Amino acid sequence: MSHEILLTQLLYGSAGLLFFLLGVWSFISHEPLWRKLIALNIMGAGVFHVLVAVAYRGLDAPPDPVPHALVLTGIVVAVSATALALAFGRRLDREDGERTPDVHGIDDREDGTHA
Repeated sequence: MSHEILLTQLLYGSAGLLFFLLGVWSFISHEPLWRKLIALNIMGAGVFHVLVAVAYRGLDAPPDPVPHALVLTGIVVAVSATALALAFGRRLDREDGERTPDVHGIDDREDGTHA
């Protein structure tokens, strides 16, 4: 392996480790459920970065297919799990009688009307 490949892998791996640690810190320090969900996604992005660093073989060679496939599959699973967790969190908020913050100016009343 050349020094250029090792430097690229080191940068991607270090960025992945940094993302993962940032996600762990955010998961531990924040209380709201949706912030914990974002923290889990940041940790997942860190793992994806490390896997991309492992799969990298240089500009002239194709990436290692196993970590590459794991990253692609992981992205699909992460998006699906995030959507499911958001739906569960919204349901929990309704069950508790709290309202979801109106971030986009859309009211989520049961009859579909807007405020």
